[in-house]
Amino acid sequence: MHDPLGHPASVLVTGGAGFIGTPLVDRLLDAGHHVRVIERPGVDCTHLPLDRIELAEVDIRDAAGVTDATRDCSVVMHLAANPNLWARRREEFEHVNHQGTRNVLEAAATCGVARTVYVSTESILAPRRGGEVITEDTRTTLEDMIGPYCRSKWLAEQAAAEAAQRGEPVVIVRPSIPVGPGDLRMGPASRMICDFVNGRIKGYLAGDLNFIDVLDVAKGIEAAARIGVPGHRYLLVNEHWTILELLTELGRLTGRPAPRWRVPFALALSFAHAEEFACRFLPRRIPMATITGVRLTQRSFQFDGTRSAAELGILPLKSCRASIAESLPWYERLGRIPPGSVKTG
Repeated sequence: MHDPLGHPASVLVTGGAGFIGTPLVDRLLDAGHHVRVIERPGVDCTHLPLDRIELAEVDIRDAAGVTDATRDCSVVMHLAANPNLWARRREEFEHVNHQGTRNVLEAAATCGVARTVYVSTESILAPRRGGEVITEDTRTTLEDMIGPYCRSKWLAEQAAAEAAQRGEPVVIVRPSIPVGPGDLRMGPASRMICDFVNGRIKGYLAGDLNFIDVLDVAKGIEAAARIGVPGHRYLLVNEHWTILELLTELGRLTGRPAPRWRVPFALALSFAHAEEFACRFLPRRIPMATITGVRLTQRSFQFDGTRSAAELGILPLKSCRASIAESLPWYERLGRIPPGSVKTG
């Protein structure tokens, strides 16, 4: 099988300044590749090695701009998306996550790239019926999707799968929740961790989580570009946790007691509705709980991704307990949690 990264290649990374994109760019540069990063105009990219990459300030909703940025690239890694479970304008999910992905796929086809890797999400993989371990063979329907974020990502993955069926060299990867230092944009997991340390979490919801170190996700995306089979969907998953287990571990690391009150689902859902309603009128505020996030706790997110990890050659995977512990001093340095939050000794 031809390895598109077998020699120095020109690689386009959309969303290259994000949590996963940043270490992915570092890996590609260390391997000697030329890296072009697409980010929205105005996004802070100063943490990237700007002297070693080519930065294209393009909104992925701009089809012509995306095509121009794709020219002369042999590999495309599409990470750019709105990863939050809530947006002030719900249509943003459709425009960015779904239509933006179609723009990237069409640009890759137009420019004749050798490999496109589409980065999906675990949020779309839990069917309504529940109770089964999710594997590479698990399929869901649009009717299974909860909320506009999940619907947009499901449609985007379908577009990537359809491109592969047409003969385009598209590989799909489906990471679970990345953890570790580096989440400058504070995704849902990072906000939960910091909310706990800052004393904002008074109770917990029953629910499943699956974590994977962010560096392992970057390693998996690179491997999918090198040796992934077009049309295949690879799971990038690692450890199963419950929400209470996460909060208990954070308590151990910080000395702050984990909450004992299990919040009833109906109460949590009502709170999320109230939070989202209030945030529509408070432009600087983000909901502490989202309707989609609460409803997702009713789904089972237990994965078996051993086949994908073996096929991509990314074993062993890092302990997520270590990843979470390493993230806390990083949040401290950024001022997201108070100094001295992490226990020593």
